[in-house]
Amino acid sequence: MSKYAILSDIHGNLFALEEVFNDLINQDIDSIILLGDLIDYGMQSNEVVEFIREKFSSKIICNIWGNHEKAILTKDFNYFSSSRGIESAKFTESILTDESKDYLNNELIQGGRIDFELDGKQVLAVHGSLNDNYWRAIYPDNLNGNYIDYDIVLSGHSHYPHVFQKFYEFENPSMRNKKSVLFINPGSVGQPRNHNPNAQYAILDTNLMSVELKSVNYPKHESMDLYDGSIDDFYRKRLENGI
Repeated sequence: MSKYAILSDIHGNLFALEEVFNDLINQDIDSIILLGDLIDYGMQSNEVVEFIREKFSSKIICNIWGNHEKAILTKDFNYFSSSRGIESAKFTESILTDESKDYLNNELIQGGRIDFELDGKQVLAVHGSLNDNYWRAIYPDNLNGNYIDYDIVLSGHSHYPHVFQKFYEFENPSMRNKKSVLFINPGSVGQPRNHNPNAQYAILDTNLMSVELKSVNYPKHESMDLYDGSIDDFYRKRLENGI
């Protein structure tokens, strides 16, 4: 295997997820990596979980809790930075079906991170960062942790896509005493914040060690029309401009 789709922060946006799925059909993808926050903010958390169960399950090799799974499934809402975030999480908790909760509790990796090997590469998949698996993201100018033990670091949470390398000092003369670590954040499928409102994900090719950041259009206004006042209108409006 060599080509992997990396998805994060779907946030209950089925319309966005469906278009990513349609885009993947012709991408010759071997497996799928999910980096958390399948639910909340959007109005279709149950539908997203069901879609993933039906369409993705046979190809998923990594599926971890994000901060929203942790908060909602443990009913610990203390870490949200705003009252509207707490309101949204409590609403989502109230509408999740038993089937959705069972899937999120039993099929996702609790802890917000996992280490694994991928085609000979040591990989860290973490929703946030090593300094805080759930609530503190990796940024190019602030890694929030030391990742020298890994070849590839996959993370989400920020909703900002990135691909970059860091070279750690490492005693290995054959590699000029450097250790390369590749950092990938695929951006957000369902709640992008990088001023691009389209659904975003990434494709990693481990044969070429190349990464493609993908963006696909989806019917944003159909997703926006589902909001019924149950949560702050901020989460509906931000979909239009990707903010």
